[in-house]
Amino acid sequence: MTERSDLLRQIRDELIAATDAPLYAYRTANGYYPVAGMGNHYAKIMFVGEAPGENEAKQGRPFVGAAGRFLDELLNSIQLKREDVYITNIVKDRPPDNRDPSREEIAYYAPFLIRQINIIQPQVIATLGRFSMTWLLTRYNSPYQTKKISELHGKVIPLDVDYGQISLVALYHPAQALYKAADRPIHLADFKALEAFK
Repeated sequence: MTERSDLLRQIRDELIAATDAPLYAYRTANGYYPVAGMGNHYAKIMFVGEAPGENEAKQGRPFVGAAGRFLDELLNSIQLKREDVYITNIVKDRPPDNRDPSREEIAYYAPFLIRQINIIQPQVIATLGRFSMTWLLTRYNSPYQTKKISELHGKVIPLDVDYGQISLVALYHPAQALYKAADRPIHLADFKALEAFK
């Protein structure tokens, strides 16, 4: 077992046992699981979404519903599979009714994400949706932190993280294409920005 696997398993175990987590009571009352993340522990590309939905919380795996199927299609469009990348969220438990996470929830779960980034050390973080894009750009004090996703989607942005300079690629959340099918070509075009990091 590699050290990275051990460290990531430790994060998963901490989340399962986190009785002080703000969403712990909601999780256990509904028979949900925390969703730590899944994929290649040596991935060059890490995807970061906002928070798990109901399907994800039931299975303990990220992006397994309809949005996840579209994410698989996007990965396939640049000849990648889930096993090639690492997929996670900022918040590791499902918020009730899929509402936006609260500040308290982000403050609690975000350190787990930072640990995951530092363990895997991806060359690029692809944010899925405006929420994770803004949070990461702000956390790492990017000059782009006040920009909207409509301005930044598909662009490669330099990001100074704890282990050096990497890139961030802002992507619309795959669920958006489920509500607005006409935007599917935008998602596919934006995804091409990740080809350079394969």
